[in-house]
Amino acid sequence: MADALVYRAEGEAVLHGGDLYGFTVTEWHLPATYPPFAALLFTPAAWLPVPALKAAFLVGNALLLACLVRLSARLAGRPLRLPALCTATALALWLEPVFQTLLFGQINLAVTCLVLWDLTRPPGAPGKGIALGIAAGIKLTPALFVAYLLLRGRHREAATATTAFAGTLLLGALALPAASADFWTRRLYETDRVGKAWIVDNQSLKGLAARTLGDPAPGAAWLLPALAVAAAGVWLAARAAEERHGVLLAAFTALLVSPVSWSHHWVWCVPLIAVLLAEGHSRTAALTAQLFTARTMWSVPHEGDLDLRLPWWQQPLAAPYPLVGCALLVGSALFGRQRDRGLARQQRDRGVAGRQRVRVVEDPQHEVPVRQSALPPAQPSVSSSSASTIR
Repeated sequence: MADALVYRAEGEAVLHGGDLYGFTVTEWHLPATYPPFAALLFTPAAWLPVPALKAAFLVGNALLLACLVRLSARLAGRPLRLPALCTATALALWLEPVFQTLLFGQINLAVTCLVLWDLTRPPGAPGKGIALGIAAGIKLTPALFVAYLLLRGRHREAATATTAFAGTLLLGALALPAASADFWTRRLYETDRVGKAWIVDNQSLKGLAARTLGDPAPGAAWLLPALAVAAAGVWLAARAAEERHGVLLAAFTALLVSPVSWSHHWVWCVPLIAVLLAEGHSRTAALTAQLFTARTMWSVPHEGDLDLRLPWWQQPLAAPYPLVGCALLVGSALFGRQRDRGLARQQRDRGVAGRQRVRVVEDPQHEVPVRQSALPPAQPSVSSSSASTIR
């Protein structure tokens, strides 16, 4: 639980007035990488002995996983009863991103639950958007959902999320002015501070590009595709027919374009599998679950700089998650195009059928178009007594 120890050190720095971004802890010399607002939330961790802290993280993440499974079912429109919830939670522990989150003592499940809880609340719910803004204030990448909400036409939620995010910045600046100035003017742009972007742990487009090219700093070879993927992903998410599809597309886009997306950041695989199951794609769901359980990135040689010297056939094994994310975007684009063609065909067929059923004639007296049925007029029903009278 190395990351839990980093959070504890951040809380101690806040309580004792230390340099928040000047220390490293554990044998891997890990520094603080989150905004000052997150460090304020970590202060309770400094009050606990290390064994108690690890136990709290283990129990807390297990409960958060159950919460994520429940929220994923809500996103998919399939509420779970308690036995099914417990079973799904136990199975989800085997997913590599979830297991790594528990192993490192990470907060990915907490951040994802904040975002997913907020986005699955009913429209017009009080304070809808606040939890999303808080999540962005902790880990920044959820801020992409604000763009998604804007393009989706949900301006009030986007404004609320932006205001909440600004509130986290203000709170961090008031409580830790020196650390805030240091983070937002310097530390934020030190991407190497988070870790080496080219190692197999990094399952973002930047990690994929670095390993494929054998270049630890791919530069434009990563940045330009990332910008294109960001634009395409947000656009696809905004025009998705189903809200659940839009949420997943926005989440996976954020994971793809972030400079660093460690494998444990991909806990969004839980709602992805839930949606696939709810929509009847059981085989695809099983394949997705298998891919997120296989841990192929750890099977390739990755000691030292071996990550940069992988043969071509090992590249897909080293980057399974970004490949899944790209496949999701491509599949959504193809499905959306097919859907648009189907809708256009239906409209065209309805127009042809309407022209066949209705013809327009001109009334010679009033000189106005009058719609008349192309079928012969129905004959009135006449009883036998009335018929004899008529004859």
